[in-house]
Amino acid sequence: MLCVSPATDSLTRIRLSNVCSVTGPEGGGLVRVLGVDPGLTRCGFGVVEGTSGRSLLQAGHGVIRTSPAKDVGARLVALAVGLDAAITTHRPDVVAVERVFSQHNVRTVMGTAQAAGVAILVAATAGLPVVLHTPSEVKAAVTGSGRATKAQVTAMVTRLLNLAEAPTPADAADALALAICHIWRGSAQARLDRALSADRVLAAQRGAS
Repeated sequence: MLCVSPATDSLTRIRLSNVCSVTGPEGGGLVRVLGVDPGLTRCGFGVVEGTSGRSLLQAGHGVIRTSPAKDVGARLVALAVGLDAAITTHRPDVVAVERVFSQHNVRTVMGTAQAAGVAILVAATAGLPVVLHTPSEVKAAVTGSGRATKAQVTAMVTRLLNLAEAPTPADAADALALAICHIWRGSAQARLDRALSADRVLAAQRGAS
């Protein structure tokens, strides 16, 4: 997992770290996550609220579409506007974006990477932390297997969110899976961070005595 900290007074202050333990507005309790499955033609988003060990609530999902016939700059602007609208509407605590890996189709991965960059920029501009999860991390978190198929991921998302029918299209289902992944992984990381922090405090106290 990779974390992008939100910018403060300048976008140049975006920082990368190996761990992000955001679990809610106050660092604990319920967290609302906006998952983004980046794509230049179809960019899926899904919002899930919950915490590890409790039922999850789906707050909304959808897909932002752009036409391949349009200029790439205009398409990226359209994605930014759509994602900004999703953030304004759903008011997430954190944004989870799929981490882009190299693919055989260079043209496809370029578009995906551009869309991911827009998602990170929009979230950081809104003052929200951003976390990146790999596809295998998401699959493992949701299904128990890092090699699960898209159909298996969609089926588990439908079950975990207690939906009457599977979310469509697949891009939206993948975005919901990203949100679920971060709720579960983020909660576990937060507990670990608190335990390590407590250990450091005790060690400091013992050293001072």
